[in-house]
Amino acid sequence: MFEQLSRSWGLVKASAAVLRADKALMLFPVLSGLATVAVLATFALPLFAMRIFEHSIGLAGLLIAFVFYFCQYAVIVFFNAALVGAAMIRLDGGNPTLSDGLAAAKRRLPAILGYAAIAATVGVLLQSLKHKDNNFLVRLFGSALGAAWTLATFLVVPVLISRDVGPIDALKQSVSLLKRTWGENAIGNVGIGAAFGLLTTLAAVIGIGLTYLAWMTAPALGIAVGVLCVLGLMLLAVYQAALTGIYSAALYRYAISHEVPAGFSGTQLAHAFEAKR
Repeated sequence: MFEQLSRSWGLVKASAAVLRADKALMLFPVLSGLATVAVLATFALPLFAMRIFEHSIGLAGLLIAFVFYFCQYAVIVFFNAALVGAAMIRLDGGNPTLSDGLAAAKRRLPAILGYAAIAATVGVLLQSLKHKDNNFLVRLFGSALGAAWTLATFLVVPVLISRDVGPIDALKQSVSLLKRTWGENAIGNVGIGAAFGLLTTLAAVIGIGLTYLAWMTAPALGIAVGVLCVLGLMLLAVYQAALTGIYSAALYRYAISHEVPAGFSGTQLAHAFEAKR
């Protein structure tokens, strides 16, 4: 257990080294976040005003939910693909710009939209399984399927960016890579998530404490400190998203060619692809 945590932290530091070399990669998660908020507002405000889901969901509600999931996934996958495309240029020793990443994603837009449709369908089905009206076992089954889906699709975006394949073939190749390089688990994905989950929790606790103390001194100061703390938490989320994109690009590169990209030691990535025992 401690060895796994140590390797995960090593991967976080290696990904951070790449990100420090190109801080502009953080712009992609920022743009993704702004776009997803815009999509959410576009759907939420009219639905709330018309009270469509006030009594029951129904078929119309499911169709609206699917369209919403599709738009959200299309935005998220597009900017994630742009991040991965730029990260791959950086891992090749290049100096990518924001337009380079966006251009890489635009070239694969039809496949990205196709994968967004698949992900939206899966998302609606998973949410229906995890609905609060279902019994505990059904909700647990839905959560387990969701975790399995996350692992199985971890390398879909690098595949879409790197290969001229459709969304279904990208899914198949992602699953194939996961089977071949399972190791003890998707150690980088879990490790980065665990590390930032801990950092976010600590930052939130400290932020609440500081905001309370500032509020007791002066309400205006408390509001200012609270806003700064929220911005800090948002920055952590952006940083995590950028690290995860960089790691997925490096992981895919190593899985395909066993070449260690610059910024990653062979030991770190070798452990990530250790054969299951």
